[in-house]
Parts: sequence; C-alpha cells; structure tokens
Amino acid sequence: MVERGAKGKRPASSRPGMRFTVTIVAAKAGNARIVSTNARPISIVGRRRHGEMLTNIQYRILKRISPGAPVCCGGGAYEGKSKLAVLMGDDFFTKIAGKVVIDFGCGEGTDAIEMAGRGAKRVIGIDIREDVLQVARQKALRAGVQDTCLFESSTKEIAEIVVSVDAFEHFADPAGILRIMSTLLQPSGEVLACFGPTWHHPLGGHLFSVFPWAHLVFSEKALIRWRSTFKTDGATRFSEVAGGLNQMTIAKFEELVADSPLKFASLELVPIRKLRHFHNRLTREFTTAVVRCHLVKRT
Repeated sequence: MVERGAKGKRPASSRPGMRFTVTIVAAKAGNARIVSTNARPISIVGRRRHGEMLTNIQYRILKRISPGAPVCCGGGAYEGKSKLAVLMGDDFFTKIAGKVVIDFGCGEGTDAIEMAGRGAKRVIGIDIREDVLQVARQKALRAGVQDTCLFESSTKEIAEIVVSVDAFEHFADPAGILRIMSTLLQPSGEVLACFGPTWHHPLGGHLFSVFPWAHLVFSEKALIRWRSTFKTDGATRFSEVAGGLNQMTIAKFEELVADSPLKFASLELVPIRKLRHFHNRLTREFTTAVVRCHLVKRT
C-alpha cells in the first residue's frame, strides 16, 4: 500500500508543476510500499526561466553578429537584367504575348509593368497591401501603361495566365491561394510560378538569415526579439513580419499542389550554383536556389 503524506496534505506527486523520480524498494503481500524517494522537482517556472535564459544568450549573439538590419536577399543580382527573364526563362515573354495575365502577389508592380510593356494584352496585379498597390499605380502611370496594367486587392476577371514571382514563401494561406488561382484561370489556362529561397535554403530565413542557416540555428523568439531592435511593427512570429514568412519547403509545396485543383505540368528545382554538384533528391531542400513550376487545372 502506498503511504500517504502528512494528514490534510495531498501526496507530493500530485502537486501541480512538480515531477518526481520514485524508487520502490519493498513489496509486501503483493502491494508495493514506498520506503524512500529520490525527489527532483522540475517546476514550470524553472523551465520557463531556462527558456528565457537561452533566448537571451541567442539574442546577445545575434546582436554581436548583426547590430542592425542585415542586407539580405536584395535585388542586386538582377541589376541591369530582366528578373522575369532570369527566373522564368527566355521564352516567358513569348508565352504572355497578347494574353490577359494576373500577377498574383504583385508587390510594387515592377514585374506587372514589365509584362504590360512587353506584349501582354492586359495585366492585373493583385496584392492585399494597399500601400504597395498605391506605389504600383504610380509606377504604371509613369511608365505609360496605366490603361493596360491595373492594380487591385482582388479581381473576378478570368485570365489565360496567372504569374507568381517570389510569393509562395510569403502567402499566409498558400493552399487557399492555389484554389483562388484555379478559379481565376480559363479552362486551358496555366500558372507560371517561381519562388525562393525556400525555408531550408542557406538564406531561407530572408532577413533572419544573418549567416547561412541562422534561422534554423536560433529560436524564433530570439530572432524576433533581435528584429524588434530595428523594426517596430510589433511582429511576434515569422508569419507576422512585413510580407509574411510561412516557412515553405519544397516537400510542403508539393503536398499543397497535390491537394489542390491544380497539378504540375512541370517542376524544376534550380540548384544553388556553388552547391550544384551536391544537388540531388536527398539534399534538394538545402541546395535549391529557386523553385520553378508550371501548373494547369486537373481534368
């Protein structure tokens, strides 16, 4: 029979927030009797303090490495070039010529304006952020394409092509976005998407990648706290930062497409140039630079 504690008290092992290691050393008439215990209480408060201490250590390391906002994932690689041609391929502008195109996640409209100026019949840029849409409209006006390049938060127009560039790692609900894209396509339409870096890329944390794979080494709490020293939007999670960051991986994207009204007509994983010799099925999450794909409706 298990011995009880002092009268009026609950057994110590039932007290909330405590855990004990109990050693049973005697048995009598088939009933175990505790004659000694080796009790090591581990409180919830103690675990919380340990977590806070680890976060503080990581935060100080991050501040030492990067006292301010790092320069990461900028557009310098496309300076003097067409980003669309580099990411989508040289035949991209031939594909969109004379067609109605939706630029899904258009941002400030640079790509949509280029498509309107290089042969698309009409381009509708879609983004949920009104501030960037205002910038995009002004850019279209200056470029003289304001009549063929529109910017809205949503549309009911059916397009022949939906384009998505550098957006799938940012969408808060990528599964929902795939469903919406399907409804915006003509039956024979297609989605042309290219995005990256994905989450396990060396710079997959975008701004949080103060060095390669830093976003996988440090905790989300430490990284968000470090970011708050130069960003004041109040974000407390990766998904809440400006533009969003959904921790998209290649495998996750494949699963999302498999469960969507769309299917792959083609999928190309472009390797990081310096890691191309190590790029294969097993290492693809860590060695892929961008994901490029062509989606069509399921029949």
